[in-house]
Amino acid sequence: MFEIIFLGTSASAPSIRRNLPALMVKQNEHRFLIDCGEGTQRQILQAGLGFKRLNRILLTHGHLDHILGLAGLLSTILRWETMEELVIYGGKGALNRVHDLIYGVVLRGDHIPLNLALVPVEEGVFIEENDFTVSAIPVHHRGPDNYGYLFQEKGRRPFLPEKAELLGLPPGPWRKELVKGESVHLPDGRTIYPDQVLGEYKAGTRLVVLGDVGDTNNLITYCNQADALIVEATYLESEADMATQFAHLTAKKAAELAKSAGVQQLILTHLSRRYREKDILDEAQTVFENTSVARDFDTFNIRKEDQ
Repeated sequence: MFEIIFLGTSASAPSIRRNLPALMVKQNEHRFLIDCGEGTQRQILQAGLGFKRLNRILLTHGHLDHILGLAGLLSTILRWETMEELVIYGGKGALNRVHDLIYGVVLRGDHIPLNLALVPVEEGVFIEENDFTVSAIPVHHRGPDNYGYLFQEKGRRPFLPEKAELLGLPPGPWRKELVKGESVHLPDGRTIYPDQVLGEYKAGTRLVVLGDVGDTNNLITYCNQADALIVEATYLESEADMATQFAHLTAKKAAELAKSAGVQQLILTHLSRRYREKDILDEAQTVFENTSVARDFDTFNIRKEDQ
């Protein structure tokens, strides 16, 4: 399961109720901040999240409304938090801009007590944990090196305790080894095989988080059968020409992507102040019914329906 907390859902400039783009993805003890618009550090505090273990930041692209909050966040972390490492991932263009912001404005040659790394990503898996991976997805927006991110839990075969009981398998380390797919030898001389106590393979939860998007043609495969897709809806179809001009999506185009990819749930963000939330939702739901429009501090738990 992945937990999503929206920290900023506005496009380009903040509004009274919406801050600039940022959201957090949580999976057990892991935390990932995706984008960091101006004011994100205050949103983190207001959401009750704090800065503990917030040592990995993923950037979708280098436009200022998605990165300016890094300056204040880093300043606060350096002054008030104890953190050994902070890793910022993104395309080369975004990281070049972040480098200028951090080293030219925030630090200006000062020594810092943490290992700060700016790590460029390319298409494919770049983070692998015991039970999930994070992959970079190339995205077409204005300029090169734009990325979205796929969070994929690893599949598993569930342990079936009722079968274990029938076999007389006692509690203990044997069960853990069987879940790992290894046979075990019991003290009474019997050998128990994984197939005797494990159910059918179940795919893990699949979450796709995209930033600004100008063209969805390459994204259907990456978003295929996702349990949730988070993507922008900056325009309505009535201003589709403007959306194309600035390489953004309309609510309808976002919904068409969700429908074509067979996703389970669509969550729209990066909303313009020119539209009512209801109009954005209505346009998207005409194409893809299971659509939500995110608000700042909304929380979503993303899991397989059978989990």
